[in-house]
Amino acid sequence: MGVPGGGELIIILVIILLLFGAKKLPELAGSMGKSIKEFKKATDESDEDVAKAETKPDAES
Repeated sequence: MGVPGGGELIIILVIILLLFGAKKLPELAGSMGKSIKEFKKATDESDEDVAKAETKPDAES
């Protein structure tokens, strides 16, 4: 397996077009973009929280 080639990507895009229709594609792409943006924001916040927790001195030492 591996990364799909150009022909495979075209077939996948045609199937998506048939399933959702041309009118729904911009709406679908927009919602996917927003979801990805929110996911990245959440992971960045999580990374910041971990970094803050690692830099706090222990109370026992």
